[in-house]
Amino acid sequence: MFLEHFKITGIAVSQIFLLSAVGFFIVRRGFLSDRGIDELNFLVMNITLPALIFYQFMRDFSFSLYPRWWIYPLLSIGITALGLAAGFLFLGPIKEGQRRLQFLTLAAFQNSGYLPLALVAALFPPAIAREAFIVIFLFLTGFNLLMFSLGPYILNFHKEKRLDLGTLFNLPVLVTLFSLIAVFLGAQKFFPVWLFKPLRMLGDTTLPLAMIVVGGSLAQISLKHINKKVMSLLVLAKMVILPLAGLLFLRILNISGLTGLLILIQLAMPSAVSVITVLRAYKKEDILASQGIFITHIAAIITIPSFLILYFSWFMIK
Repeated sequence: MFLEHFKITGIAVSQIFLLSAVGFFIVRRGFLSDRGIDELNFLVMNITLPALIFYQFMRDFSFSLYPRWWIYPLLSIGITALGLAAGFLFLGPIKEGQRRLQFLTLAAFQNSGYLPLALVAALFPPAIAREAFIVIFLFLTGFNLLMFSLGPYILNFHKEKRLDLGTLFNLPVLVTLFSLIAVFLGAQKFFPVWLFKPLRMLGDTTLPLAMIVVGGSLAQISLKHINKKVMSLLVLAKMVILPLAGLLFLRILNISGLTGLLILIQLAMPSAVSVITVLRAYKKEDILASQGIFITHIAAIITIPSFLILYFSWFMIK
């Protein structure tokens, strides 16, 4: 059984990181510029991901199938709170103020969209993956609202400038909310069926493009003068202690099935690339944040399969 779980998780993680490696390679080799990665990310965030979200909700979501849909945005808030707590546990040795704030932000916010979507797509057959996608989109609603409100606040930029509502309520969040309202009103019954196929085709490009964006973003990161002590503390807090605490929490409360797995996946994800977006929006130095994002993504190659194997060994997805 252990070898079977190892094979399943190892192949799934290898697939998503192989796609990321493509993005990393084409940026490092100069085949795609930094601006090209930014434009590709814009395409994913504003075209393909919203198309995927809208398609999945209109085709597969109903309030009878997901009566507790509202729990998932709240769980996202809880996961962020646990990340902050884990960050505070290891904050003592870090003395400089800005480094402390960046460390807390890296510990609190995870890559909650692109990697989890790609991971469940690699782990499960399409029917289960579609169900997981909807739950991840609901997770993302809570995450995005926190990332672009609490994130700048933690980084102590709230006195200088506030991010506008266009950043706070970005298009994926708005499409999720719009889709929920549309399903509640029964509007999916009147949606032209012939539009579903192009929406699906557009949405299907999201995952490979998103992984290329992740890899390309990592290729842009400067790794000069890595702070080994801080990076070690971050990996321990974010990639080991946090998912381990989550795994024990799920075990104690006997939360299993797809919900338990998705909670663990969110807890096991590396630091959010969007932390750099927030820092750059305020023209602040992002060297520590960049290093943390890169190192946690590298660590994830080992830690994510390890915790998935533990989960599958303790809980069997029904």
